[in-house]
Amino acid sequence: MDLIYWLMLLKAPHLGVRTFYKALKIFETPEQVFLASKTQRKECGLFRQVTLDYLEQQDTSTVQADIDWAKAENCHILTLIDAGYPQQLKTISDPPPVLYVRGNVECLSKQQLAIVGSRNPTPGGKQNAQQFAEALSKAGLIITSGMASGIDASAHIGALGAGQLTVAVCGTGLDRIYPAKHKSLAHQISTQGALVSEFAIGTAPVANNFPRRNRIISGLSLGTLVVEASIKSGTMITAKLAADQCKEVFAIPSSIHNPLSQGCHQLIKQGAKLVENIEDIIEELSLDFEPPLLGGNTAIYTKDVDNTPSVLLKYLGYEAISIDEMVEKSGLSPQIITQELLLLELSNRVTKASGSGYLLTK
Repeated sequence: MDLIYWLMLLKAPHLGVRTFYKALKIFETPEQVFLASKTQRKECGLFRQVTLDYLEQQDTSTVQADIDWAKAENCHILTLIDAGYPQQLKTISDPPPVLYVRGNVECLSKQQLAIVGSRNPTPGGKQNAQQFAEALSKAGLIITSGMASGIDASAHIGALGAGQLTVAVCGTGLDRIYPAKHKSLAHQISTQGALVSEFAIGTAPVANNFPRRNRIISGLSLGTLVVEASIKSGTMITAKLAADQCKEVFAIPSSIHNPLSQGCHQLIKQGAKLVENIEDIIEELSLDFEPPLLGGNTAIYTKDVDNTPSVLLKYLGYEAISIDEMVEKSGLSPQIITQELLLLELSNRVTKASGSGYLLTK
């Protein structure tokens, strides 16, 4: 079974992704690495002695846990040459040779946008992440993030709440959930999207694994949206990786008094696109955009709210009005009004007042 050789080679001590690919250039397949003579493996100059000793043993028990895991329902192991391996990820300089996937493999090959940010965001940051994720997922983009606390979790929740697919890239083996409090969220993602990792079954949450995880988040995606981040953070590593991969980087600005705005502002200074609404992202990515119908009504989301006013604008003013009042005045359903208000908020046309009221942005 070819998969066993892929997994065994990746388990070799002191053999990273780059050495793995150098070995493939010489031996063509992982299987041939093991079938080669001891002299051939030594003379290629790639392997340390401890690696050579491991290759000589050819101990299949080292990967038995991975093989057993892949037998479970909805669990998959993809090698770089498998048809289901996402093409977008293949374009980065060091794609993971193997991907462990729990959930919908097909969604990995669809258009994705990464949303990342602080593990300790402001309430406004969490709201932005969730609302942008909801609107962008309805626009046809799969939301990809790292399932960390804070912005990552809010992005996944936004997509799930919209009934759309979402992808979580993990820094552990997929038999472990990190952070543990996201067990329920991980289950939702695996049934409404996919959990992904390059790490073998049993891999614990080690700090060095997360920067490696981040290159997959950006690598799967057409672009990366940074919501809130400090200057020195894992989020900024993800943004740099995206730029290095020639992917688009987007950033949401905030108050200069917010410490978590510093990372976004620095990215904007460095050339990231300043984002105020989802159109900024859709247009930059040059995607075909089909506005979703809002419920069963003929009212639809317009690409340019300023030029094509929402049906709700005539009922809104500079004094707060509740959703119930808008239902009564417009005759629209609460669902349509709620979605229209979300889109107007993202376009900075409407502000949510204290309580349940809404008013025009001054």
